[in-house]
Amino acid sequence: MLLKIMIQVKNIKKTFLLGFALVFLLPFSLFSQEEEPVNVLFVGNSFTYFWNMPQLVKAMGENRGVPLSIHQSTVGGSNLKQHWEGGKRTVTRKLIKEGKWDYVILGDHSLSTINTPERFEEYGKKFSELIRSVGAEPIFYVTWAYKSNPLMQPTITKAYLELAHKVNAKVIPVGPIWMKARNLRPDLNLYFDDKHPSSDGSYLIALIVYKALTGKSISKIPNRVTTLDKDGEKLYLSFVLPETASFFKQLVKETNFESFNKEKE
Repeated sequence: MLLKIMIQVKNIKKTFLLGFALVFLLPFSLFSQEEEPVNVLFVGNSFTYFWNMPQLVKAMGENRGVPLSIHQSTVGGSNLKQHWEGGKRTVTRKLIKEGKWDYVILGDHSLSTINTPERFEEYGKKFSELIRSVGAEPIFYVTWAYKSNPLMQPTITKAYLELAHKVNAKVIPVGPIWMKARNLRPDLNLYFDDKHPSSDGSYLIALIVYKALTGKSISKIPNRVTTLDKDGEKLYLSFVLPETASFFKQLVKETNFESFNKEKE
């Protein structure tokens, strides 16, 4: 009888210890899963890297507790054909094959959709196939019209949307939102020169990319975006006036991103 009681007590202790372990270990397990970063590779040119836009996206994630692992293969003036063939010393295909990406964001030269639409489609398709072969998803980065010629935008947007629909990929509608901001607030200078973004423009782009990648709210992203340098010191990546940041965030928030990803009938 005593032996039976001792066995029962021992079993109760085991059950208690197991339950105790589950209570404390399960949250740690869930926490580690939640902290797994989204791995992103940007492929493009100065329309991508100007004013440290990829780093801005990562810093926005850091501010909101959303881990993003951001890398880039970008060279000024480059197009997707050059990235595919290793032009301008790019190693984009190697990076895609060797990295464990969730998403690869593809941006072609700002004039490719206008001057070389066949090449734009050919290499957009090639990259989409390669990206999917390694278990990642391609996303197309819709660029914006030059300051001197806003009439470029319909052609740019149409080409990106048609290609994305053909390969069943999503787009990040930077160009259309950019042009809407330009029309609604002509007082804002989105341009650094005739084509590249200003600091304000890059902040807007980063908001759009962050929203497209994460689906998270952008309402509490600060107008001054910071990160830490290699010594742990605060590094300011972007200064935007509070009222300008509020306008940009409202504009991005009110944009239906999915409307750009539905095939037109």
